[in-house]
Amino acid sequence: MTTKGLYCPAGQFYIDPSRAVERAVVTHAHSDHARKGSQQYYCVDSGISLLKSRIGKNISVSQYAYGEVFEINGVQISFHPAGHILGSSQVRLELNGEVWVASGDYKREKDPTCEPFEVVTCDVFVTEATFGTPGFTWNANADLGQEILNWWKQNASRGYNSVVFAYSLGKTQRILGELFPLTDKPIYCHPSATEINECYRAHGVPMAATRCLSRVEPDRVLTGELFIVPQSFMNTEHAELLGRKYLTAFASGWMAQRSGGYDHGFLMSDHADWNDLVRTILETKAKKVFVQHRGKGALVKHLKSLGIAAFPDSDLFPKNPDQLSLF
Repeated sequence: MTTKGLYCPAGQFYIDPSRAVERAVVTHAHSDHARKGSQQYYCVDSGISLLKSRIGKNISVSQYAYGEVFEINGVQISFHPAGHILGSSQVRLELNGEVWVASGDYKREKDPTCEPFEVVTCDVFVTEATFGTPGFTWNANADLGQEILNWWKQNASRGYNSVVFAYSLGKTQRILGELFPLTDKPIYCHPSATEINECYRAHGVPMAATRCLSRVEPDRVLTGELFIVPQSFMNTEHAELLGRKYLTAFASGWMAQRSGGYDHGFLMSDHADWNDLVRTILETKAKKVFVQHRGKGALVKHLKSLGIAAFPDSDLFPKNPDQLSLF
């Protein structure tokens, strides 16, 4: 790590840098992983349209298929599916026979809108741990699409609109993908998701029919409809379409531990839960593990109890933060 993020000194490139750099290897298009201003980007081919929609159509970007090996300054690199969103990737690095994998964000649950996670064996695994405590576990057999549809139908029968708060990139499309085989009725989406939805459809991802809220007559009040929107929606003029009868829900892994003042919650996460974090780390057969996001918490302690050399990602920082740190 350096002050700009995870850095490979041998290859002179960053993985998901926090600032503009010369070479940025990007795991996926979420704004906390893909930032504007870098001179050259590298990503998997199925994620390039999302990357351009988020940070600029005219960026200089090199694209590769999953598993395709390329080199930057002698370091062999390949992207492997992370199961987080469309085009999300783990980054495998190899130099002189030593293999590191940076996971980026990942999940192991089935998702009809993105490539399924692939276990990549390595010597060193740098893993995310957004939900890296035992209190966060998901039901892998839950039919989330049916749960959302049932809630929507129940609300509609009472004359209420249904508002599901979800991130515009990833979660919105996953909900639409889960609902695709269940309903022909169009679902109202926020304008921030419209271009993203088209990126997914252009890659052949089947999703339920949608209508963009910006194309609805401003004086109209809807009844019994499903809205998939970011939380900021409630502070916009589009919220007037709801009238006074609506119920809210949040689709998130955070629903495992708090209600957040919503009328309902759907335990739908685009990150691995505690069980899948531990399972994945064991399956990589890594001799050393660095934990991001919750590096000083339960996961590091648990891995150590299993005899795995585990460390917080802060241990990747050199004494001089401007020095090189990986390899």
